[in-house]
Amino acid sequence: MRADRLLSLLLLLQNRGRMTAPELATELDVSVRTVYRDIEALSGSGVPVHADRGPAGGFRLMAGYRTRLTGLTGSEADSLFLSGLPGPVRELGLGAVLATAQLKVRAALPAPLAEHSRLVQDRFHLDAPAWFRDPDPVPFLPMVARAVWEQRVLRVRYRRWRGEARRALRPLGIVLKGGIWYAVAVTAASDGERGDAATAGTEAATGAEPAGSRSPAGGTADGGGTPAGDVRTAPTRPDSPPRGGTPAGEVRTYRISRLLEAALGDEVFERPAGFDLAAVWEASARRLEELLRRETARVRLSPAGLRLLPAKFGAPGERAREQAGPPDADGWTEVELAVESQPVAVSDLLGLGAEAEVVGPPALRAAMVDAVQALAARYPSGA
Repeated sequence: MRADRLLSLLLLLQNRGRMTAPELATELDVSVRTVYRDIEALSGSGVPVHADRGPAGGFRLMAGYRTRLTGLTGSEADSLFLSGLPGPVRELGLGAVLATAQLKVRAALPAPLAEHSRLVQDRFHLDAPAWFRDPDPVPFLPMVARAVWEQRVLRVRYRRWRGEARRALRPLGIVLKGGIWYAVAVTAASDGERGDAATAGTEAATGAEPAGSRSPAGGTADGGGTPAGDVRTAPTRPDSPPRGGTPAGEVRTYRISRLLEAALGDEVFERPAGFDLAAVWEASARRLEELLRRETARVRLSPAGLRLLPAKFGAPGERAREQAGPPDADGWTEVELAVESQPVAVSDLLGLGAEAEVVGPPALRAAMVDAVQALAARYPSGA
């Protein structure tokens, strides 16, 4: 570990020139005292490190000196593919590995290209998590990633809306969606799972989970393990799961923050031939939207409500706005909007306030009337 740090220190001085001990300590995530010891070690090994004293002082390499120890390890090469996601890389436990890999690549580049790469890094930043929400705690994320890399069975206990469940998983990949981490895994049926698949299917199909807790794709956000499509057979419909538990060999998704326990097993599994993580996730996202948004509401919208539609309902709202006809004499526009189950639809449509009127179907309009009357009773006039 110290050898890696010494190399990182050397590459920092080579790439950036003069740096102070506190600056190096910050970059390497060590104490200033450790930096001084590492500088002494480099000097003792023959590296020409000079110390400049004074307010503008610091450590620098002798003019013209360049190391050629820039070969990437396997982990460093892998981490480069995540170089645009510094936060997620740290959560995966690869922050130091990526930093070293970037330093090595920059040291191997010709000076003009190295400077250009630094300018790009200084000017562009990708912030993956969504606005106004704290990141999920994911203490088991590095272990899940290790299980994916080493193709080892992972035994987990996870929290779901309707209780806890245990699974033996064969993790095939990890997905970061809107700042939320998911594991895509093949389930292996085990004791204690009987009946749990039916619960997961019911929740996914009916939208019975609390509003705002739904997963963007591939399953309920509570870690219910919604089917993501079998890589060998046609996917099992979540609304009609087989009895007796989750069938082995089915690909499902699990929200990693809901893992309560995780342990790596000794068993090594074979990755399914031709498995395409991106394709499975995309198909899962489409299927989940189709399952959840099986109803259509006719909604009359003011100009302001029409503008709010994509922000409140995402892609279905954008499609409804694009397919809307001309406004009526009052300037209001009627749209057909794909919505979820009635309780969720009522909650979502109330978010449009007085800028929307539900025209149909009658059951949904009646539910909206009941909700509005309940609100009016909660906030009586003059209270």
